[in-house]
Amino acid sequence: MKVLVSAASRHGSTDEVARAIAEVLTESGISAVVAAPETITSLNGFDAAVIGSAVYYGKWLDPATKFVDRHHAEFVGRPIWLFSSGPIGDPPKPDGDPTDLPTLLEKTGARDHRIFSGRLDKHRLNLGERIIVRGVHAAEGDFRHWDEIRAWARGIAEALTPVAAGR
Repeated sequence: MKVLVSAASRHGSTDEVARAIAEVLTESGISAVVAAPETITSLNGFDAAVIGSAVYYGKWLDPATKFVDRHHAEFVGRPIWLFSSGPIGDPPKPDGDPTDLPTLLEKTGARDHRIFSGRLDKHRLNLGERIIVRGVHAAEGDFRHWDEIRAWARGIAEALTPVAAGR
């Protein structure tokens, strides 16, 4: 069983979520490969995929949506999971699903989609992003819930275990 874990990340937080998911899969005996969506040319050799993106302005980042567009035909017959990263604060804001989620679910046939809180480090932002963050009074900090992320990844591993065992 070989699983692709691919995520689009602007400042690294979503990449860290993808690596944590891959770690859990690996600990469960599943081969997990982490790769940026723009580097994937084919899903050949992968039995399943976990695809994610940071969410900005209510949408997935272009590298992730373009990945889905390029490979939508290859998702057929493969178990797919999606995750989004981005809400910050306590309680997390903004709430709700990304606006492009219905299209992403349709193109991937994903079994599940999960939203995970993100991280905001103002020092990593460009000038335009800092202005927006200041304007909306966004809370700085790391709001990711690692136990929740790992539990979701364990659920994926459990779902794939019967597939790996040929059951």
